[in-house]
Amino acid sequence: MQKLSSTLTNMILSLTIISVFMAVALGFVYEKTKDPIAKGQQAKITNAIAEVLPAFDNDPTKEMTQVEGEDLVVYKATKGGQWVGSAVKTYSPKGFAGKIVLMVGFLPDGTINNISVVEQKETPGLGTKMKEPKFKDQFKNKNPESYKITVKKDGGDVDAITASTISSRAFCDAVNRAFEAFKKGGAQ
Repeated sequence: MQKLSSTLTNMILSLTIISVFMAVALGFVYEKTKDPIAKGQQAKITNAIAEVLPAFDNDPTKEMTQVEGEDLVVYKATKGGQWVGSAVKTYSPKGFAGKIVLMVGFLPDGTINNISVVEQKETPGLGTKMKEPKFKDQFKNKNPESYKITVKKDGGDVDAITASTISSRAFCDAVNRAFEAFKKGGAQ
């Protein structure tokens, strides 16, 4: 077989064929993986709801409301028809490495039941400590009406993560957004 000469036309033709082939391959992989990825994301949300709320017997994902004008979602949970709390999927764009996403569980009186970190890209060993009980458990059984959810450095009641004040502030920002969403759409 004779080698093609290295002309501009041959190079453009070769690159076009390679690009078309790769685009088709990428489209195929995307189609094959989009459903499993979506199911994984939904499972992550469902698990976070179960982690932050007391026992319930309904499907909160079917009783969800989007807070108007915000990227916040409120999931209402009931047991025996009685409202036991609401989980709020919240976020803060103020993390050290960008957006953090939390699920905050509120009891009917507005008290925080628990918090789950759904997504974050903070610095390993520093900002990632927001997932640890030592940090996030200080919010448990606290009502944002009386507990100032800001770091102590800013006049609040929250002990910041050592060497990670920005991540701590972002966490507090997300919790405060969740409480506002709870008051708007999560409280019955």
